[in-house]
Amino acid sequence: MAKALLGYVGGSDPRLLAEMRRLQQRVQDLESELVRIQAENDALATAAASHEGDSFLESIDVPQAEPALT
Repeated sequence: MAKALLGYVGGSDPRLLAEMRRLQQRVQDLESELVRIQAENDALATAAASHEGDSFLESIDVPQAEPALT
């Protein structure tokens, strides 16, 4: 019984380690995507602010208004 407990508590499960590495990589990927999207958002906000007289919505070419989803 002591060996079973020691194996359960003391050993590192390779599946658990692999899952932890996969999740850490996913977090890094999401953080880098967040930085990229924030930079893109900042660029769009700057571009919108530079068009002081122009409306940003007027510059979008939409042939026909689409109904809102409810």
